[in-house]
Amino acid sequence: MPGDWDPSPAHSMPSTFSAEAYFATQPPPPLLAQEIEGVKEFVARQAAQNRNVVLVTSGGTTVPLELNVVRFLDNFSAGTRGATSAEYFLKAGYAVIFMHRQFSLQPFSRHYSHSTNPFLDFLTVEDSDGTVGITPAKRADADLLAVLTAYKRVQAAGTLHTLTFVTVDDYLWLLRAVAQALSVLRRRAMYYLAAAVSDFFLPRQKLSEHKIQSGKGSLHIEMDQVPKVLKPLVEEWTRDGFIVSFKLETDERLLIPKARAALERYGHQVVIGNDLHTRKSWLRIAADGAAAIHAKEIEEDIVSELLRRHEAWIASA
Repeated sequence: MPGDWDPSPAHSMPSTFSAEAYFATQPPPPLLAQEIEGVKEFVARQAAQNRNVVLVTSGGTTVPLELNVVRFLDNFSAGTRGATSAEYFLKAGYAVIFMHRQFSLQPFSRHYSHSTNPFLDFLTVEDSDGTVGITPAKRADADLLAVLTAYKRVQAAGTLHTLTFVTVDDYLWLLRAVAQALSVLRRRAMYYLAAAVSDFFLPRQKLSEHKIQSGKGSLHIEMDQVPKVLKPLVEEWTRDGFIVSFKLETDERLLIPKARAALERYGHQVVIGNDLHTRKSWLRIAADGAAAIHAKEIEEDIVSELLRRHEAWIASA
């Protein structure tokens, strides 16, 4: 939490951070405490309803190169899997804490944002009084009606809570704090870690204060490895939570061996393996066994399989 950070130069800066060293030396987001109070209130309301809660992380993380950020490194994730999966969790009766990259896709609005189905195409200006109306061809749109109905149902039930991050530092601090707040639900909590998290970063102490000047010629950056937080998530931040991680590879032959190795190393429940080029239509799940799933909108099958496994996890307590 915020009080954990000590900016004193007495801290050494190893090239490979443990989670403990990372949180002792890197500053938290300024509004972290306020955001976590909102999470605790949300979790308490769901606990009172005896409802399962899933934390869905979604989208990519940036790595700033300067304190006054002009340049940063990023990855390609738009948050499609996280946003789509969140909808299916909500449909199944779960409450969702949706922790996503700012401006990435979100549940429900994903259908009409970015370059897909621009929402303004659904609106028209009424000639009679200059007010906003709905384009006649869209008034009976079954897909729009279904999305809007589901969205309004979730709003009324209060089962969706959103948080945003931008940098990998934002993400790590939020993940730890949210996991600790959610751990009170023990086996009724699921952690669905679909965000694409940077593997390398620049510690604050190594960042240039101002914009790096291009006139100096070529740019050489030595980055440190982002700490592996799955093990402390399993062993320290949560209590009996059902944890699902993702593994992305470009060689399909590595998926199951690396997924099983991750299960052995970290001791969590499920690893979902994706091949870069077929990730939208094909995946492998490693848990007590291995299963292959193929579907048009694959997130529906992912969530269905995880719901079955989570119920078994709760029942085995």
